[in-house]
Amino acid sequence: MATIDLGDFTAEVVRKDVKHVHLAVYPPCGRVCITAPARLKLGTIRIFAISKLGWIKTQQRKLEQQEREAPRELLNRESLQVWGQRRLLKIVEAEQSPGIELRPRTLVLTIRPGSDRAKRDEVLQAWYRSSLRIAAEPLLIEWQRKLGVKINRLFVQAMRTKWGSCNPSKRNIRLNTELAKKPPACLEYVLVHELLHLIESHHSNRFRALLDRHLPTWRVQRDLLNALPVRHEEWSV
Repeated sequence: MATIDLGDFTAEVVRKDVKHVHLAVYPPCGRVCITAPARLKLGTIRIFAISKLGWIKTQQRKLEQQEREAPRELLNRESLQVWGQRRLLKIVEAEQSPGIELRPRTLVLTIRPGSDRAKRDEVLQAWYRSSLRIAAEPLLIEWQRKLGVKINRLFVQAMRTKWGSCNPSKRNIRLNTELAKKPPACLEYVLVHELLHLIESHHSNRFRALLDRHLPTWRVQRDLLNALPVRHEEWSV
């Protein structure tokens, strides 16, 4: 892997069998990575990166300023987020299969006696994944019909750097489990965004025009999502 010196920071360059250059800024520290066609000269890649310096620095500032959730201990009366609303965790120890019940003000986690924090988190994450898939499926049916597109598979999983992704060639969409903590409008925005990549693969003017036409409130939904705290992670350096 090569690197490019851009003054205040360096960018990693990963060469792959791709047609276009892709630029990404990753949390938590704003690491810059450029994926480029295998035969593209390093000097050409550097010129591309310099042309994007303003955008890169804007993304790095956003990452520095974005609030992060406190580390979760998963103890009684700990505050958790479910679809943008606060719930107090209630832990019930019982000799039965682990599970979660959502009540108006609480989230009841039933767990076997002696289960540690890792097991509690495993049950909670599985519930978030299931809740997100259940919420996404009717939206997916509605928006595939509106946009005239069809996916092959929907994946719901933990993702560190993206709220969602789309593989246009395989026609698969992935959603970040963390969306189950955010207001429902955020899920709709991410889902529509990824579905539109089946029509326009890049974040081009055409792509933004499609968002404007089909989801006129997308900027409000995007800004709401990006303003909310993100999950605390023990990031490797």
